[in-house]
Amino acid sequence: MFLIACFITACTKKDFKQSGIIVKSGGGNDSTAAIDTLPSFNSPSGVAVDVTGNIYVADYGNNLIRKITPVGVVSTFAGSGNAGKTDGTGTLASFNAPTGIAIDASGNLFVADAGNDLIRKITSAGVVSTVAGSDSTGSANGPGLSSSFFDPVGVTVDAADNIYVADAGNNLIRLITSAGVVSNFAGNNTNNLTAPSFNNPTGVAIDASGNVYVANYLNNTILLINAAGTVNTYAGNGGQGAVNGPAGSATFYYPNSVAIDAAGNVYVSDGVNNLIREITTGGVVSTLAGSGLSGAVDSTGTAASFNGPAGLAADAAGNIYVADSNNNLIRKITPAGVVTTVAGNGKEGAKNGLATAYRNRGRIKNSSKNIFRVFYKQKLN
Repeated sequence: MFLIACFITACTKKDFKQSGIIVKSGGGNDSTAAIDTLPSFNSPSGVAVDVTGNIYVADYGNNLIRKITPVGVVSTFAGSGNAGKTDGTGTLASFNAPTGIAIDASGNLFVADAGNDLIRKITSAGVVSTVAGSDSTGSANGPGLSSSFFDPVGVTVDAADNIYVADAGNNLIRLITSAGVVSNFAGNNTNNLTAPSFNNPTGVAIDASGNVYVANYLNNTILLINAAGTVNTYAGNGGQGAVNGPAGSATFYYPNSVAIDAAGNVYVSDGVNNLIREITTGGVVSTLAGSGLSGAVDSTGTAASFNGPAGLAADAAGNIYVADSNNNLIRKITPAGVVTTVAGNGKEGAKNGLATAYRNRGRIKNSSKNIFRVFYKQKLN
C-alpha cells in the first residue's frame, strides 16, 4: 500500500483579526461595508478569466463554481453546494471538490472535478455536463464516459478544443480530444527512460505553439511537453527552495499551478513559498509577487503577501489572477507587480454580492487549523 498525495493548497491556515472596517491598500478607510458582509469563498483552488473580464472560480471547499463580474459582483454560476456529480443547469448541478478550471474561446468552462474523478463542462448558459470520467477511479482510456481518472487537478484547453488534464494520482497528463476520446499524452506510463518523471502533476497550461507546461508538484519542477509529447524539465533543479535566476538552477517548493501570458512568459504558483514566480521566455526565474511570509497584504512585488496560493490565470492585458486559497481570497497582479484583492472577505463562506474594494489586513495570528489540503487516497499494490 502506498499513499498518493495531490495538492490543493499547502501551508498553515491563518485567521485574520477583523476590525469590521475596510482599509484600502492606499491607507484610507471605507466604512460602507463591514468585512464579514463581503462575498466569501472556501479554499478557492482554480481561476479562469474570459475575454470580457469575468472571473470564474473553482470554489473547492464550497463545491461551487463562482463568477465575479468586471464590476465585482460575485454570484454562484453552477453547483448546489452539496457534494455530488449531478449534471444540470446552474444550482441544480453538483460538484465534489472542484479544483482546476479553464475556459475556451466560446466561453465554455472545463472543470477538474477532483473529488468525483471527472472532467465537467459548463456552457456559457450554465448547463453542466460530464465530458470524461466514470464511476471508477483509474487510468482507463477511450470514449469519455468510459474513461477514468485518479484525482484530476489541473485542466487547460487549446484552440482546437482539446482538453489537457493533470491527472495527479496517475502521474499522467491526459488528452481529451474535441470528440471526447481520452488518451495518455505524457507521463510515467508513456515516457522513455531518460525523460523526467512525473510526481503528482497538478497544474497544466498550454501556449500558442501547443507546448504544454506542467507544475510537477512533488518534484518541485516545471516540465515542458512539446506537441510531439517529448518531456523536458523547463525550470527547477528538484530541490526545495525559492532561488531565482537561470531556470535550471532555480528552486521551487511544491509548485502547484501554472499560467502563460500572451508573450509566452510562464507564471508559477509556488504554494509553500507563498510566492508567485515568473519564468521568462529566456529561461530566467524571478519572483513576481509575494514576500514569502503568510499574509494578505495588498502592495507591490515582494511587499505583498499570500497564503497558500493555488490556481492562476492570465488575461489579455497580462494581469495574473490568483486563487489565494488559505486566505479565501481572489487576488490580481498587474504586469508591474501591483497586487490587489478582487473578492473575498478572508473568512470561509459562500456569500454572494458586491465585492467592495478594500484594504491591507496586515495583522495575522496563527490558528491551530492546518489545511495542508491534499487528497490522500490509499491505493493498493
